Amino acid sequence: MIKPLSLTASLLACLVLSLTVTAASVPVVNTRSTCSKIQVRREWRDLAIDQRLGYIKAVLCLQSLPPTDTTRTATTRFEEFQATHIYLTERIHSVGQFLPWHRHLVTLYNNALREECGYHGPETFWDWTRDGDSNRPILESPIFDPVTGFGGDGVPGTYTLPPDPDGLSSVPFPARWKGCVQDGPFNATVINLGPGRLLTKHCLVRDIDESWKFTMTSENVAKQMDASKTYEQFRVIIDNLVNGIHGSGHVLVGGEMTNTYSADPLFYMHHSNLDRFWWKWQMVDPENRMFDVSGPTTQTGKVEVTLDFELDFPALSHNYTVRDIMDPSVGPGCFVYE
Repeated sequence: MIKPLSLTASLLACLVLSLTVTAASVPVVNTRSTCSKIQVRREWRDLAIDQRLGYIKAVLCLQSLPPTDTTRTATTRFEEFQATHIYLTERIHSVGQFLPWHRHLVTLYNNALREECGYHGPETFWDWTRDGDSNRPILESPIFDPVTGFGGDGVPGTYTLPPDPDGLSSVPFPARWKGCVQDGPFNATVINLGPGRLLTKHCLVRDIDESWKFTMTSENVAKQMDASKTYEQFRVIIDNLVNGIHGSGHVLVGGEMTNTYSADPLFYMHHSNLDRFWWKWQMVDPENRMFDVSGPTTQTGKVEVTLDFELDFPALSHNYTVRDIMDPSVGPGCFVYE
């Protein structure tokens, strides 16, 4: 059994302080532009086997690269994405900028896989509706293949959540941390950040729950999209805790995915698919929906997000406005979905 090793609170303070300094010092740069190449994102099982293996190799590479700034808490380049998500959690969830912020996070992640780790295949996503519509068990999905996928479920009894007397973990489903993933390419992954804002060394934890498949069907997705005539309706309905397609994808996988940080590489596959459904919703009526955005800028505030609202990506990128991100077919996104 892997027992998490808690690190010092001073390291947590270092994480928060360093990212705060970065966020405050990076200006907005207007980079909306035409694209020299448009990436066409394809579903995981539609990639050739060598493309899937190339993608996994690039993720492992990102997990082995040193961070761009060694003075911060993140110990790898992969963890820099994770640390940014941890630090900004309250500012990027249950708010109007939720979808555009995560859209560009996935873009930055894909850029790193290509530019820093040599991935040459298509950008990709996990269309879990294919699995939700299937009569086969979710674990038989190609996404969980131990050789050409991301590995399977956690093994019971191989992980215990760390003590958290100060309430830093913010684990919403503490019973859904079954155990360490012990097959596939990430079975030896050592995670240093989390749960929540704790700093502990632990394995990649999953707890796949078949019962959540009902939320991941094409019928459920279609209902949510058809019921959403405005961006405000769309962002609220997909975040519904019972059957919203955002949280359901996290809870179905369990473990790391139920937490407020992105330690599982499946996080990016899930959020790319969520972004795809937003894009499809936009493309139903692009004249009225492509730049439709609304909702509060903070979880408890009443100030509405606008297209000029700044999105920050500490340790990853300079700032962008929401407007920069809304149409993914132009820079800085430069992608569409097939």
